[in-house]
Amino acid sequence: MQYNYKYRLDPSEAICEALRHHVDTCRQLYNHVLYLLNASDDIPARYEVQGRLPDLKSWWDDLGNVYSKVLQMVVKRVYDNLSTLKAQKESGHTVGMLKWKPPREYRSLTYNQSGFELKNTSGRPVLWLSKIGEIPIHLHRDIPEDATTKQVTVKREPTGEWYATFGINVDEDTSEKPETPENVVGIDVGILKYAHDTDGYAIESPDFSEERERLERAQRNLSRKEHGSNNWKKQRKVVAECYADLKRKRRDFLHKLSNSYAREYDLVAVEDLDAKGLVELPGNSRNRAGTAWGTFLRMLEYKCEREGTHFVAVDSKDTTKECASCGVKTDKPLWVCEHSCPSCGFEADRDANAAWNILSRGLEDIGVVHSESMPVETALPVDTPVSAKCVVETGSPTLKERTASAVSE
Repeated sequence: MQYNYKYRLDPSEAICEALRHHVDTCRQLYNHVLYLLNASDDIPARYEVQGRLPDLKSWWDDLGNVYSKVLQMVVKRVYDNLSTLKAQKESGHTVGMLKWKPPREYRSLTYNQSGFELKNTSGRPVLWLSKIGEIPIHLHRDIPEDATTKQVTVKREPTGEWYATFGINVDEDTSEKPETPENVVGIDVGILKYAHDTDGYAIESPDFSEERERLERAQRNLSRKEHGSNNWKKQRKVVAECYADLKRKRRDFLHKLSNSYAREYDLVAVEDLDAKGLVELPGNSRNRAGTAWGTFLRMLEYKCEREGTHFVAVDSKDTTKECASCGVKTDKPLWVCEHSCPSCGFEADRDANAAWNILSRGLEDIGVVHSESMPVETALPVDTPVSAKCVVETGSPTLKERTASAVSE
């Protein structure tokens, strides 16, 4: 399987200057390749453009200071962006043209296959990059011994920090998915309760109000600074640090929650949500964007694949309206938090009812049918709230263990 391992770098001022120069040279090459493609009647093949790089070096001296594989990856980056635009256009989206990259929008370079090495110099790990040198690196976790490192991407974040992302391949046998999953769960995501599952656990959304207030204050202070001044640049870095802090805390919560579901269950059923479309809807879009449902589902999908767990994304239409017991649809406004079926009298929490419908559809998709001896009414447990703080503090054990620790506190 393919993984990305991200580490923070600690370069000296001289190395920082070299990195910035290399990144800016790559940015200029990106714009030059884009100019050549726009000026051509027919777009040439990528390898044909890469074959012109030695000729460019004859009059472009800065290109000779950058590793050849890095320059090739710049050309590949242009063609990858063109392929993305083409795919969006074929999907019916309105697309424009690729634009030239200003310095603020091009902040990374990639070493592919060669030109990099992870060393241990004087007891401290360093990352050696061709034509740049050795950079101290914070290896907060080890790269697996049986892993093959395919490429390294070095990027400067808006905060000014440098990071290295290792793209690795691990030759491991993934667990086989069970043909008849026994431990199954359906998950309904929301805003106030981030996840409500069929085991009766309601995971509260993390409270980032203090982080958001800190970000808003920093943004207000930035708006009062003269654009382009030294104080404006300093305050812009403060805003970037607030964004990074909020992003790290949100992703930490999502990683631990998705990891616990992937490890505990044989099958995980979720709604196939159009997260981007939901954010673009009018009203409450800020809270919907802050939940990062799309990121959570993507994390859950690849972790289920790694753990040998079935991941099923079902159609989200009418999961809230349908009764989990008899299937009769009942319209419910957003402010109605309870499900009460007028046909069979079944009553449950609104999100719990949706989670059971999601699980039923997920089991149908893989050909598993509910046991008739256990109706939904007897299977529904009493909802147990689990705080987001409990998820973050205890790491990645099962939800039941986290709930037990929360209750004992």
